Amino acid sequence: MKRYRIGEMAALSSLSERTIRYYEEQGLIKAGRSDGGQRWYTDEDLVYLKRIIELKCLGFSLQEIKRIFEMKDSDHSGNLRREALLNEYRKKLAEDLVKLESLQKHIDELEWHVHQLEKAEDGFTECPGALCASCQYRARCTFFRSE
Repeated sequence: MKRYRIGEMAALSSLSERTIRYYEEQGLIKAGRSDGGQRWYTDEDLVYLKRIIELKCLGFSLQEIKRIFEMKDSDHSGNLRREALLNEYRKKLAEDLVKLESLQKHIDELEWHVHQLEKAEDGFTECPGALCASCQYRARCTFFRSE
């Protein structure tokens, strides 16, 4: 079994040594120790570090990750962890879809304002007027009045 010192593990995982120590303090990984007290890590630790990075990028907190990792000791088949991850992924997906909908509304509003300002090419003192009747945003325009 290959052993890595913390500097090697940092280079392999793209994490800082401080972050690796922090994850160890949080109980997410457990370093072995040499006779001199120097930390060493295994390929399995590298897999766990990469999994932490992946889960954090997906919005998982360290507490959520730790809870899932702790299931390993009592979940030899992996089914409990799979179900827990599936539930968490579904929850994160639902939350992100709500955020996406809100962001899309914001983008639509900005597009409307950009469109209005682009139509007012020569000065910006009044509504574009007759152009409003053909504007795709006329239903939401506070200036347009259908006669």
